[in-house]
Amino acid sequence: MECNHEEAHELSAKRAKENMPTNESIEKLSAQFKAISEPSRLKILLALREGEMCVYHIVEAVGGNQSAVSHQLRILRDNRIIKARRDGQNIVYSLADAHILAVLELALAHIGCKEEL
Repeated sequence: MECNHEEAHELSAKRAKENMPTNESIEKLSAQFKAISEPSRLKILLALREGEMCVYHIVEAVGGNQSAVSHQLRILRDNRIIKARRDGQNIVYSLADAHILAVLELALAHIGCKEEL
């Protein structure tokens, strides 16, 4: 097969190979994207963009029942996408860090992108 941009593409391929994360990092990243991609978990993350909340208020924001939301929170926490802290009798959840917020914001912006492929 012939390429009309052999030199440029070869350079891009070389840089891609040199900058490729380790297989372990790729597995972790894949697991995080998988966790984020489930609709009920995504709704929880979008709700937590507004600030930290306890389970009761997360259920109020996203719908569903407390048991199901708690299960989804555990998966998000296990994947280091959210964090939790105790506040008296309650556990309060928030996004793990600004990177998660940035990923969400970029993904939302991309939905509105009208650029042709």
